[in-house]
Amino acid sequence: MNGQRGLRFYGQGVGFSIKLAPGVRIRASSRGIRTSVGPRAARVHFGAGRTGFSTGVGPVGFYTSLGGGRRGNSRGRTTSTASYQRQVAAQQRQAVQAQRAEEARLLAQAFLRILELHRVDFPAASRPIAPEPAPPDRASIYKHYEHHALAGIGLFERGKRAQAKQQAAQWTEAEVQRQRDLLREQQTGWQQYLDERWQQLCTNVPDVVLETLEEAFEDNEAPSAAVGVTSGEVSLVVLVPSVEQVVPERMPTTTQAGNLSLRKLPQRERADYYKLFVCGQVLVTVREAFAVAPGITTARVAVLRHDGPDSYGRPRVSCLLATKIDRSALDGVRWDTADAAAIVNDTTSELLLNPRARTGELLPLNLATEPALAELINTVDLAELTAAP
Repeated sequence: MNGQRGLRFYGQGVGFSIKLAPGVRIRASSRGIRTSVGPRAARVHFGAGRTGFSTGVGPVGFYTSLGGGRRGNSRGRTTSTASYQRQVAAQQRQAVQAQRAEEARLLAQAFLRILELHRVDFPAASRPIAPEPAPPDRASIYKHYEHHALAGIGLFERGKRAQAKQQAAQWTEAEVQRQRDLLREQQTGWQQYLDERWQQLCTNVPDVVLETLEEAFEDNEAPSAAVGVTSGEVSLVVLVPSVEQVVPERMPTTTQAGNLSLRKLPQRERADYYKLFVCGQVLVTVREAFAVAPGITTARVAVLRHDGPDSYGRPRVSCLLATKIDRSALDGVRWDTADAAAIVNDTTSELLLNPRARTGELLPLNLATEPALAELINTVDLAELTAAP
């Protein structure tokens, strides 16, 4: 029966309440019919009894009678009530607009971060220099020897005291020189170690290159790992989150009238932004590897997506992209204007990806047809990679 959901009986069966529409309710009782209009924050009651106005949020409410007085006063109070309702409505609209503006700001930041990700620059590594040792503390050394030289000499034995202080100064010079020679010797040893390490890095000694890259990748947004070095080629793995964790569903824009709007992103556009994110992570990782390991000339990169644990609790990943980029191919790239997907496409000498024809969504690669790539991924410690913050 239509309308029954809004029908409510109360009392001893002598009244009922009907909700005609949102914000409009009619109550009938032994005293007559009374109508309430408006939200709880600003509700007007009229009909049986005096006209009244109520407002309240949560369990606390306020009610005041607007009728029963002189006719002129009733009109004035009605005007005041209408003004209050307009103020409440205006405040509600402002709150909604402010919330939407803040949401638009956060969305704009998320999209800008995707577009700018690959533009991070890394200074090229250079031969490390052992720091200069701090000079010996001459004053402290002299104070120590002076104390021993003056021991047993009276305060008024000026000649002996002068000789003692001269002796303390000679001892101080000898000790300062001894400490300086020792510090220089330590600096020379440290510099020899650094030079040996630098030479190993430049000649691509695998353990040194892998250790250097591991340290460089520690603070990367996307967990990354170097899994092998052969001559001048390094194999890298980058772990990226899913599209839902990276690309927002809505994008801020404006209507033809200039009003702020949050439009839902079509699947094709969302896939394009995710591809920009994936390619951006590839370029960030490759640029950092080339910067800290000057002997590396080529980087092979496999991009893995974390798909959650399998039924055994082990991390499960899929490979979305594999590429090979030479250091020389990045020379002359206009990082400030070209987008990440275009740079990867233009600089790669090998590129594997599997976009869905209709939407451009990156689908997992079939590793059964790529045994070398499958072997590379099998060497990765997925538990450690997926556990990275």
